[in-house]
Amino acid sequence: MKILLIYTGGTIGMVHDSESNSYVPFDFENLQAQIPELQQLDCTLEVQSYEPSIDSSNMQPKIWVQLAKTIEESYKAYDGFVILHGSDTMAYTASALSFMLENLNKPVILTGSQLPSGVPRTDAKENLITAIEIASSYRDDVPEVPEVAVYFEYQLYRGNRTHKVNAENFEAFVSVNYPPLAEAGVHLKFNRRYTRAVNQEKLKVHKKMNANITVLKLFPGITESNVRNMLSHSEAEAVILETFGAGNAPTSKWLLRALEETIDRGLLILNVSQCMGGSVDLGRYETSKALKDMGVLSAHDMTFEAALTKLMFVLGYTKNKEKRIALLNTNLQGELVL
Repeated sequence: MKILLIYTGGTIGMVHDSESNSYVPFDFENLQAQIPELQQLDCTLEVQSYEPSIDSSNMQPKIWVQLAKTIEESYKAYDGFVILHGSDTMAYTASALSFMLENLNKPVILTGSQLPSGVPRTDAKENLITAIEIASSYRDDVPEVPEVAVYFEYQLYRGNRTHKVNAENFEAFVSVNYPPLAEAGVHLKFNRRYTRAVNQEKLKVHKKMNANITVLKLFPGITESNVRNMLSHSEAEAVILETFGAGNAPTSKWLLRALEETIDRGLLILNVSQCMGGSVDLGRYETSKALKDMGVLSAHDMTFEAALTKLMFVLGYTKNKEKRIALLNTNLQGELVL
């Protein structure tokens, strides 16, 4: 198997330099010499590094496009891809790539670490080695994980189901609404019934991501002026409305009027729950019935990261409002359950 390792940046690519007493970028050109365990893997490894490296807080849609192009251009030459990425925005990148890489039939595994490579208790080495092993795992010439996924601390999650929950623990990510695709212990155990099936279609890479989105997070005591200021953004084409519980919102007349006026201006409003677990169920309670009646859309059980990047993808894919609504209500890449 031939694997392309793409280093974008992040903690996993840093090592401690004793002379300067600081962290410096890892020498990925001599990766196998520095991590001899990689030579025991049944794969050929090649590396591409971003120069300069990108802190994950600086991740942008244009970099997602660059990553998608790299995979498109290298797709036939490699059996799998591993992307090293800062953990803070890894779930956003994984979600975005899942929508951008239509008909993906090879592994694209994102990983990173909480501690740099040179720290004694680092999680970098295990995450890197196992991510490469997963990317090179095939059964009967079919990849075990033919989709975008995130590997961190012994768990492999579907990329667009992943959410970072901890800045200190090694178990930094969870996938509350979808089971792990694999678990790493003494052996790699793949949960094959949860991974996406391969198809015979050609890879299609989507490179237009439209970020003209406003995010309105509801909270007790939110004021009309606050809401109207958020919704009045002149360039916005859509709004993510972060609601309570199963998609509930205050029934204040001014709030409902402001949301309805926004829809009348042609904007889409996508209802995303502030809860990590569960699903938006518009109309289940009186506090969400008015939202459903006015045309607010449900994000169902999507994570915020998946909802945001899917909306960017949909806005970039078509300008037709009906098509946008239809796509948002469709399970495109295993990101939701209807």
